[in-house]
Amino acid sequence: MTDTQIDFLYLDEKDMISAGVTDMAACVETMSDLLKLFAAGDYRMAGSENNSHGAQIYFPTESPFAGMPLDGPDRRFMAMPAYLGGEFQTVGCKWYGSNVENKKKGLPRSILMFTLSDKDTGAPLAIMSANLLSAYRTGAIPGVGAKELAREDAKVVGIVGPGPMNRTSLEAFIAARPGITTVKVAGRSQSSIDAFTEWTNTTFPHLVVEQVADIEHAVRDADIVSIAVPSPMGSEHYPFIASEWVKPGAFICCSAHLALDEELTLRSRHVADARKIYQAWAEELPAPAHETVGIWGMHLVDRIRDGRMQPEQFEDMGEILLGHTPGRAHDDEVFIYSVGGMPTEDVAWATKLYRNALELGIGTKLNLWDKPALA
Repeated sequence: MTDTQIDFLYLDEKDMISAGVTDMAACVETMSDLLKLFAAGDYRMAGSENNSHGAQIYFPTESPFAGMPLDGPDRRFMAMPAYLGGEFQTVGCKWYGSNVENKKKGLPRSILMFTLSDKDTGAPLAIMSANLLSAYRTGAIPGVGAKELAREDAKVVGIVGPGPMNRTSLEAFIAARPGITTVKVAGRSQSSIDAFTEWTNTTFPHLVVEQVADIEHAVRDADIVSIAVPSPMGSEHYPFIASEWVKPGAFICCSAHLALDEELTLRSRHVADARKIYQAWAEELPAPAHETVGIWGMHLVDRIRDGRMQPEQFEDMGEILLGHTPGRAHDDEVFIYSVGGMPTEDVAWATKLYRNALELGIGTKLNLWDKPALA
């Protein structure tokens, strides 16, 4: 092998599974490490302040150019680059295209790929199928929250939005709180509820799965609630939770849009996966930011800006993990946990899986060049 030769691994979806992408307990542990590094500042993402979610291509609602994609639900292309320090010391970028029409072709809404690179040379280390990578790191972040903030005796989970995001979230909740016995499910379509119920019965046959009529019945008496319901722009369309529905000690996790009544907002502690990403996001949006991007952390930024909330009331998961901020103080504390997602999560999990693949001899080795033509 010459000094200039560059080889890299290609990992298809089967390779990713063999490398451990669906090992939720390991993913939760990795995301915990990632959130500590993020809170300490040992990372970089896009944007001048290094906190941007990524770069997105927006399409028009109509175009004079033949063949140009047009705007629609989840119609986008996006690149999400990041560097992560600590034990990771790698750079990566997730690239995805998203189109709800894919489902008519039997494809997932989003199709994702991930490139992991050497932090010094920029050479590729691996190119990976990333749908499972992204799904599991997304679900693991709620798992970190549940492990640190949900009551240890949690038994009932309320699921609002029985899609892929809440499947991996439920896996993470069970990894964090193995005493869970019951899952209540509310959704917009019977087919999605049926599919989620069948998956849960197969994956966790010890659980009791109960279909409920609406979000209120999913929330009432639940120890952990997970809401993942994409909604049109504007808070009047967001899933709404009233204080009277929420039992003392509940942990409510939201990976999409959310609206709360004022009583619940005031009685709860508010924790985000990483506070800085919402602050950076809000800088890019017209005020109030929550009306454009309905993730709960955006609402908290708006409340701080207009004086309805003090900055210290918007807490950071990484700071809790590091011991800079206390976790649950008593059994009756209610937590609202905002999950926005960030590319450092992909880098963390991709790095672990790449190292697993090298150790296990998984993947296809490809050659970029033996000697570059333009060095």
